[in-house]
Formats: sequence, structure tokens, C-alpha cells
Amino acid sequence: MPPKNDMKPWVKSALELGPVLIFFASFMLFRGDTVQLFGQDYSGFVFATLIFVPVLIVATAVQWWLTGKLAPMQIATLVLVVVFGGLSIWLNDPRFFKMKPTMIYLLFAALLGFSLLARKNWLQLVLSEALPMDAEGWRKLTLRMTLLFVGLALANEVVWRTMSETSWVYFKTFGLPLILFLFLMANARLYRDHALQKDGKDQG
Repeated sequence: MPPKNDMKPWVKSALELGPVLIFFASFMLFRGDTVQLFGQDYSGFVFATLIFVPVLIVATAVQWWLTGKLAPMQIATLVLVVVFGGLSIWLNDPRFFKMKPTMIYLLFAALLGFSLLARKNWLQLVLSEALPMDAEGWRKLTLRMTLLFVGLALANEVVWRTMSETSWVYFKTFGLPLILFLFLMANARLYRDHALQKDGKDQG
């Protein structure tokens, strides 16, 4: 049974951002090149994917070992990365890995949308410790995040289908996280208006 300890912030950041930055660095190093491995020729993109998938598996396993838990979204992301990344490597086709963010965002949108219909605050279960709000605040944030994820899925499809491979890598590595950050900042008033009182009771 792994020890259940809180990770230091820099360790958490390294485990979450490290695999993505390694993918970016690998792609930039080998883009435009053909890499031969085990008698198979891979493009720089597919080779970077081949590096990224096991690195993410190791980083996720380390995080589980250190904390004794993983968020449902982390597990879903890992499964989709392994499936779509594995297909790109196996079939030597980068399109599957480029589709992966679309599938992830559509999955998140579907789960959050269903939680709204079922009147379940699943987002609150995941984020309540970091962001204490009343029930109405979580409903509003869930709706907004559902629409955000649908928009991100559509944006990913447009970028990978109409732009260069390098443009997609920049978009995936820097563009998507920036959009998520700006979204969270744009909802600052929502967090303030629906913040719980110091007694932590939810009156919603």
C-alpha cells in the first residue's frame, strides 16, 4: 500500500507538466526527421509520441505512489493517451494522437453534462477542497466548463486538420493550457459570489 502523503508543489508540477514538456522537446528535436527504431521508420511526431506515452505512465504511477490516489480525470486521460498514443505508434499514424485531446474534452463535457442532468455535483467532488463554493456556484461552473470542453474539442479538430504539425504541437503544449488558465481567471467573480462562509456550510 503506497504511503498517502501530500506532494510538494514543485513535485506535483514536475509530474504533471514534465511529460508534456518532454513530448514538446522531443518533437522539436526530431521534427522533419525520420527515426529508425527496431527496423521501423517513424516520423519525429510519432517518435515523440512513443517517448511521451511511457513517460506519462511513469509520472502517473509515481504520483499514485506518493499520494495513494489519482483523480478520475487523470485516470481517464491516461487511458485515452495509452489508447490513442498506442494506435499512433502501432499504425505509425500521427492522426490518432492528434485526435486524443478531442476525445478527452468530449468525454469531460459528456460527464459534466450528465452530472447537470442528474443533479450531481461531480465537479465539486473533485475540486471542493481547492475551491469551496455553494451548490449554485458549482452548477454554474459545471455548465460553463461543459461548454468550454466542447469548444476545446472543436478547436483541436480545426487546428490539427487545417494547420501544420508544428502548429498543433504549439497549440497542444501552450495554447490549450493558456485557454484553461484564462477560463479559470475569467470566473473569479463566480468564485467570489458563491464562496462558502467560514463555517464551510453549503446553503445551496
